[in-house]
Order: sequence, then structure tokens, then C-alpha cells
Amino acid sequence: MSMKTLTLRHCLLPLCVSAALLLSACSSSPAPQEGHEAPSSAELSGAIVDQRWDLLLIGTDEKLAFNETPFFEISRDGTIAGYDGCNRFTGQISLGEGHRFDVKELASTRMACPDMENAAQVTNMLESAYRYLIDHDRLVLFGPDSRVLGGWREGS
Repeated sequence: MSMKTLTLRHCLLPLCVSAALLLSACSSSPAPQEGHEAPSSAELSGAIVDQRWDLLLIGTDEKLAFNETPFFEISRDGTIAGYDGCNRFTGQISLGEGHRFDVKELASTRMACPDMENAAQVTNMLESAYRYLIDHDRLVLFGPDSRVLGGWREGS
């Protein structure tokens, strides 16, 4: 394990754990139920919108190897689009109160590549995400059980 990876893990892990505890302690809404739709608005805004987000980690410490870094962007019109490390994807997203994050109708190209399993972890993270937290240039996604699904950083 390289010193850079070790240092990154030691810096991000406490942030993710703190964020998970904060969100679970402050959450007053129950976990989503089947068929429950997230609140939506006509136009999305906030620090998460109109920003490229590059994959940093899956979970709290798993750094996956890709030829090209996975990323996504959220548009004001409620669409999410990006690259999962193998295929391009697009879908619909709604952002709600309490930093609610809900991706629907995610569709992607069907290219075959050596990193397909890793790419599936990226799209699964986006589809499973329930809440998000932004800390400086980092974005952490959480599942409905307040478990950290992964981390992203502002891209260029």
C-alpha cells in the first residue's frame, strides 16, 4: 500500500465516519419505502449541481483501478450523466430536504471492458444513494441505512 493511499485513507475515513454519525443522528425521516418518490423541484440548485464529481472511494476505503476515472455531473434540469469507468450513463435525479439524493431511470451504453465489475459498483452506488454530504471539495454518498457508499471529489 502506498504512502499516498495510506494518507488518503487516514484523512477520509474519519470524515466519512463523522459524516455518517452526524447524518444518522440528525435524520428525522425514515428510510425510503418501496415506491416512495423523493421530493423534486423544477430546477435543481446547490453546490452539488453543475459540478463534475470524480470517484475517490467505494465505501470508506476501497480505491478501484480504472483506465479513466469515473465521474458524474448533475444538471439544473434534473438529469445526471457521467462515466462509470466502462460506460457512459444518464438518468434522472431529484435532490430534496435533508440532502436527499435519488437517482432514477439510470441507463448506460453496453460496452464490454475489463473493469465491468468495478463499473457496476459505481452505478450501484449512485442508484443506492439516499443522502449526500459535501465537505469542502468532497462529496460523500450514504445509503438509506446511513452507511457510507462512497466518496467523490470535485473534478476539473
